[in-house]
Amino acid sequence: MSVPVAYQGNTSAAIAEWLNKGDNAWQLTASTLVGLMSMPGLVVLYGGVVKKKWAVNSAFMALYAFAAVWICWVGWAYKMSFGEKLLPFWGRGGPALDQAYLIGRAALPTTAHYHADGTTLETAMIEPFFPMATVVYFQCVFAAITLVLVAGSLLGRMSFLAWMLFVPLWLTFSYTVGAFSVWGGGFLFQWGVIDYCGGYVIHIPAGVAGFTAAYWVGPRTMKDRERFPPNNIMFTLTGTGLLWMGWAGFNGGGPYAANVDASMAVLNTNICTAASLVVWTCLDVIFFNKPSVIGAVQAVITGLVCITPGAGVVQGWAAVVMGMLAGSIPWYTMMILHKRSKILQQVDDTLGVIHTHGVAGLLGGVLTGLFAEPTLCNLFLPVTNSHGAFYGGTSDSAQLGKQIVGALFVIGWNVVVTSLICVAVGFIVPLRISEEKLAVGDDAVHGEEAYALWGDGELYDITNHGEDDPERV
Repeated sequence: MSVPVAYQGNTSAAIAEWLNKGDNAWQLTASTLVGLMSMPGLVVLYGGVVKKKWAVNSAFMALYAFAAVWICWVGWAYKMSFGEKLLPFWGRGGPALDQAYLIGRAALPTTAHYHADGTTLETAMIEPFFPMATVVYFQCVFAAITLVLVAGSLLGRMSFLAWMLFVPLWLTFSYTVGAFSVWGGGFLFQWGVIDYCGGYVIHIPAGVAGFTAAYWVGPRTMKDRERFPPNNIMFTLTGTGLLWMGWAGFNGGGPYAANVDASMAVLNTNICTAASLVVWTCLDVIFFNKPSVIGAVQAVITGLVCITPGAGVVQGWAAVVMGMLAGSIPWYTMMILHKRSKILQQVDDTLGVIHTHGVAGLLGGVLTGLFAEPTLCNLFLPVTNSHGAFYGGTSDSAQLGKQIVGALFVIGWNVVVTSLICVAVGFIVPLRISEEKLAVGDDAVHGEEAYALWGDGELYDITNHGEDDPERV
């Protein structure tokens, strides 16, 4: 009597000779941790950090983006990001649903790295020891969280119908370009720009696109802009905790293996984030005489974002320095510069995503160009002899230059494409919620509210003080 094929050990088709169970188990775990950062992490964080009347709408924008990206990703966007080359910055789209394709050994099809002549192979294609289905899953949750982060700039006034159109369009014409250019074999990948796990693919695009879209959508009502207190700080902290712990999968999954580089990345992630929180909190106490919980939440995010471009290629001491800068430079741009700048004041970036992700992502990319350590680089990067400026002598700043140019490309592309998408969507449906609905919030937009404040799941009626309720005490 035989058992099903899937349980016949290494003799079965379900466990191929190339499969490493440890790598596959870790990669699936890392993918799920990243997914939890969005759902429920950012869903809960957004629902708690906004004014009560926008809790449902804000959480739902995150939830919808997470779901919509999945369909687009397996339909065409994965291969546009990691498929065969169509243009130097874009892959050829196509579905990632075929059984034979998904159960075969993983390969990132155009990630072979060539020397400057464009024909001599330097580093062969990446072939992890698990199936393609695992890679599609891992990369999808990265794409999804990017759109959820963009939503943070638009909370409290963007039309939900406009958001439903924006998500697939931005994924297709912006995210896939950055992913292919930096990770999928495109021109920035070939040139040697270092982005360990998403500073240039996820965070700078999210910050820039969110800020640009916020300009086109317009600001919240003046009342909301002047006073927008979080309705539930404990929910906000819960979501932040899921982000911090989930980032172990975010950066730890970057090497596509359960190896020493993954361990280094996870450790550096926590070191940088902790340093960022401590510095930001100290600055709040020094300049405002109060330690702010919401400030600490921002500090956690900036620390996580800053370390991401270099998580597995910098030393522990560098992670501390990056954390200190992540807790001070974005603090300055958000708490001081933002209040003095007419441009920053004009654009209503609800959660300050341009600071927490745009500035912090750029900072991390530039610091990676300084601190990338040669031995660690050789463990992970396809470009041999990569290193930061601190390790190459006073005249060797090539990597730093590459990091800056790569960031400028990502910023420029996202400003232009996000603007075009917003204009196009605006021709189909209004970008903004109507002024009447803006005054009311969730109940007008969705017919639902976040909290039942009275009785058996019913809202408390302030017009009669609940006197019609027989259970009123």
